[in-house]
Amino acid sequence: MAGRGKHRRPRTNPLTRGFIAAGTGGAALTLPLLGATHASAAEPQIAPAAAQSVPQAAQPAKPLTYTVVKGDSLARIADRYDVSGGWKQLYKDNRTAVGDNPKLIHPGLKLTVKTTKTSAAKKTATKSSAPAKPAAKPAGGVAQATQASAKTYANNLDGWIRESLDIMAQKGIPGSYDGIYRNIMRESSGNPQAINNWDSNAVAGTPSKGLLQVIDPTFAAYHVAGTSFDPYDPVANITAACNYAADRYGSIDNVNGPY
Repeated sequence: MAGRGKHRRPRTNPLTRGFIAAGTGGAALTLPLLGATHASAAEPQIAPAAAQSVPQAAQPAKPLTYTVVKGDSLARIADRYDVSGGWKQLYKDNRTAVGDNPKLIHPGLKLTVKTTKTSAAKKTATKSSAPAKPAAKPAGGVAQATQASAKTYANNLDGWIRESLDIMAQKGIPGSYDGIYRNIMRESSGNPQAINNWDSNAVAGTPSKGLLQVIDPTFAAYHVAGTSFDPYDPVANITAACNYAADRYGSIDNVNGPY
């Protein structure tokens, strides 16, 4: 979107993420009461062996393989599995798989997560205890999976466009494969890490980013629920840009130059 006056400032701010730290507690020992000296005094009670035992040391972290899903971030995964060292350690352990940008992780990416049996079980129990959301049913009353959830997509430009199109179809956002592809090749040549550091937007402190060169305020204003909040995420970038183009031009298909 490297054009003149192309983005209107949003009325919303990007969301922020937070980290949660979990603590551990120690068990207290129960001491027996001193008995009285006369004959009617009760015998002192001996604390059960279990109460006198010393708590076992925390088990060492054990690796597990985690598959990234849409909307994930390293911070969220590290918090979910109580990774020692947080997202920075998780990124360090998976630098080869993730690449140079820790903010850019794609659905389907396999990560090695170092956690403990206790923490993993705790997270699983918490997740399983939450009430299941009822599946949406069409008029006929038969549960129907959405098209996007039933498919898998290649981690390349073709897959990103097709996944975006399925999300757009669910949200009522117009656009075609050819319209999206044409604009991507003009704006970024298919590079999801592309950034424009020289135009008027960059001078104003909001450089255009990603496949369809969206500035942060526009991305935040037209972000589509269910996609990542990372403007460099290919699917999130395409979907937000098409949402913006639909609002301003009727469809991404009507865009044939800087917008």
